[in-house]
Amino acid sequence: MVDSKLEIKEKLNEVFQEVFDDDSIEIFEAMTARDIPDWDSLMHITLVVAVEKQFNIRLNAAEIGKLENVGEMINLIAARGK
Repeated sequence: MVDSKLEIKEKLNEVFQEVFDDDSIEIFEAMTARDIPDWDSLMHITLVVAVEKQFNIRLNAAEIGKLENVGEMINLIAARGK
């Protein structure tokens, strides 16, 4: 069964909290790296690896490069889960 976007968002929020070691993070669809001070290029790679592991998917560099915000990441995860 494919997770709903709400379920994906909840799981993704847990990934963000774990990767950035900050339980106060609450993701939102328009969120970008500018919204999290520690979100640099190295943390981006760590985040992508954690997302792949959590959702049991593989993302390629082109897909990752096109992502402009968390909402697009949620949509990509939802599309890959089908």
